[in-house]
Amino acid sequence: MDGGSGDDHDPTTAAGDKPPRKKRYHRHTPQQIQELEALFKECPHPDEKQRLELSKRLCLETRQVKFWFQNRRTQMKTQLERHENSLLRQENDKLRAENMSIRDAMRNPICTNCGGPAIIGDMSLEEQHLRIENARLKDELDRVCALAGKFLGRPITGPPLPNSSLELGVGTNGTFGTTMATTTTLPLGHDALPTMVVPSNRPATTLDRSMFLELALAAMDELVKMAQTDEPLWIKNIEGGREMLNHDEYLRTFTPCIGLKPNGFVTEASRETGVVIINSLALVETLMDSNRWAEMFHCMIARTSTTDVISNGMGGTRNGALQLMNAELQILSPLVPVREVSFLRFCKQHAEGVWAVVDVSIDTIKESTTFVTCRRLPSGCVVQDMPNGYSKVIWVEHAEYDESQVHQLYRPLLSSGVGFGAQRWVATLQRQCECLAILMSSTVPTRDHTAITASGRRSMLKLAQRMTDNFCAGVCASTVHKWNKLNAGNVDEDVRVMTRKSIDDPGEPPGIVLSASTSVWLPVSPQRLFDFLRDERLRSEWDILSNGGPMQEMAHIAKGQDHGNCVSLLRASAMNANQSSMLILQETCIDAAGSLVVYAPVDIPAMHVVMNGGDSAYVALLPSGFAIVPDGPGSHGPISNGHVNGNTGGGSSSVGGSLLTVAFQILVNSLPTAKLTVESVETVNNLISCTVQKIKAALQCES
Repeated sequence: MDGGSGDDHDPTTAAGDKPPRKKRYHRHTPQQIQELEALFKECPHPDEKQRLELSKRLCLETRQVKFWFQNRRTQMKTQLERHENSLLRQENDKLRAENMSIRDAMRNPICTNCGGPAIIGDMSLEEQHLRIENARLKDELDRVCALAGKFLGRPITGPPLPNSSLELGVGTNGTFGTTMATTTTLPLGHDALPTMVVPSNRPATTLDRSMFLELALAAMDELVKMAQTDEPLWIKNIEGGREMLNHDEYLRTFTPCIGLKPNGFVTEASRETGVVIINSLALVETLMDSNRWAEMFHCMIARTSTTDVISNGMGGTRNGALQLMNAELQILSPLVPVREVSFLRFCKQHAEGVWAVVDVSIDTIKESTTFVTCRRLPSGCVVQDMPNGYSKVIWVEHAEYDESQVHQLYRPLLSSGVGFGAQRWVATLQRQCECLAILMSSTVPTRDHTAITASGRRSMLKLAQRMTDNFCAGVCASTVHKWNKLNAGNVDEDVRVMTRKSIDDPGEPPGIVLSASTSVWLPVSPQRLFDFLRDERLRSEWDILSNGGPMQEMAHIAKGQDHGNCVSLLRASAMNANQSSMLILQETCIDAAGSLVVYAPVDIPAMHVVMNGGDSAYVALLPSGFAIVPDGPGSHGPISNGHVNGNTGGGSSSVGGSLLTVAFQILVNSLPTAKLTVESVETVNNLISCTVQKIKAALQCES
């Protein structure tokens, strides 16, 4: 076979009545065989081109080369089969010997306790194996049922088992069947958890979801206990009256459900209780919908998404809903990086009108492609219905984060639990719910401009919210816009300058947009600073757009009981005939956690359309403004070496100071393809410096 190849299709040499000629076999030379073997090792299946080249080189016909390779492959296959048969024969002999030894041991069993002969009855080896396997499966089923019972809050029993444990693994024909891999559907409702496979060799996705469920249940237990337990777990701060977590008591009470704190991380924890104008069902729906959640807390959440819905809940409700989410949480300052977290959100109804929603990070279960700088320990809220559509909310925030990423000026604010803490979530929720209640009311607040129609109010509020969202995205450099950071040598150290191209966005002027922001400490109270910045009569003291004169409020829409929560339309008075009057859209909001003043110049004809109920999406604007937060307990500004001062000098320790963020977005060139100039960057940097100095001078602050 190695040395020859046959001619399979030789024609007859004479007329059709003569018998066909016998096949001729050709003996190949050693050199030809060597060449063929060399190619066979590299390519057992040569294509037509390779066969043609080889036939020319070896002075053979293409057909001969083809048949040689066919015969060589057949020979190789035969050799492999012989080798496999030999191995199987050896394995068979080994198993036969092992079987005989086991049978001998079964005939004369020995008791492991006393060493004497054991009596086990007429039980075969297969039956013993089946009983062991069935016992393992029963334990697994009990574990899953217990987990489901904890999930539902009521005991769950598995399906009725056959009388004989042997029947679980034996088919109707008496042979070992495929029912060993029994699939059990847990009674978790119509849209509850997907079918869970009981055996240990279940798919990875099901195993992951089981782990997510266990983590969510542990986090829910911890959240409820932290919400309901007072001292010694929570201790009142004597100075500010805020609750502080006793970390030693926490470690004694709870087992960390996401592992130990990473090296270099610090802990922040806070708890806040408040009454909100929203019922528990509506609040739960808002929290479980990523879009509505982001809209409710739009100044705190830069971006969020739901990546996987593990359970939608049971019986048409959110009870038992479990989903995997990503979020970017922000403080409005360039000195505090955005917190990117991936977490589970789990909702459970504990009683009639009592719900709880908990978040917990999953970095210990699911590997992250990015370096984790923040972990959410069990955090969330417990909501209880009250009369007249109100709810009592107990909010708990607990996190671990890398403090080295945070500027010294903001570290006291974050470590005290104020920056990302429970007070901020509750205060924002109260303010937003109050705004929604006013907007849904049929009566117009007395402070509102009565000439604006209801549709005009909605259009103005929608435009104002877009303006504020764009302002927040420019301050924190979230992924909402594709900002490019600039490292310019002519910019102050704590000023962050970024640029992006605005193309095909009807809500923005086209071209190169430059954003500059900075944060400074001022020795004045947050309330005084907010009142000064929002007062249109004092605007000329810091705003170069005011033409040096007072501004007049043309329209006013209230968004809360506090006069500081509103949207207004301001007009700058023309100082001479050569100047044209301009309009400024401004939104201001304030709560217990901080305040915001955002504004943008707007086109007069476009605002007339909006005030008459027209579409606000086509109004082009670039926002600027201020964000104000208290400076945190024990922190009253920086000293010369960059660390935080613990003394106010002449200021009252109870009032403290403020952390003011100033941010501008300016169109520096109307061509998106244009290059950014050094002069543009210097202009924006000077604008920020000048504005800060004017504010300090007006408030008589030391420079």
